[in-house]
Amino acid sequence: MNDIQNRKDVALLVHTFYSKVRANDKLGPIFNKAITDWEHHLEHLTDFWESQLFRKNTYEGNPLKMHVAIDKANNNQITNDLFGLWLQFWIQTLDELFKGEKVDLAKNRARNIAGFLFMEIFKARS
Repeated sequence: MNDIQNRKDVALLVHTFYSKVRANDKLGPIFNKAITDWEHHLEHLTDFWESQLFRKNTYEGNPLKMHVAIDKANNNQITNDLFGLWLQFWIQTLDELFKGEKVDLAKNRARNIAGFLFMEIFKARS
């Protein structure tokens, strides 16, 4: 297995990961309710992860604002367990597809992002 080397690899990761998320009985309904144009969203997430892994300025957006809104639309039912499940799928997908330093970086960034987003969502509820 190779490390994540370019945008094509990031796109493979993002598409494979979100196919699992969308099919999951806990995460799927939340994501499928929030996202109406999956092709656009997957391209946007590929931009995000490419910027995270390769320090490219390809991503424009505010993930915190969007996640707070999604939590509100789901009656504040986004839990730490759901973030844990999301992270589990992310790590599993990385391990299935790649191996190397960028994989480790992607895992660490995802852990940090999940923790940050959940704490900020929790704070936004009050």
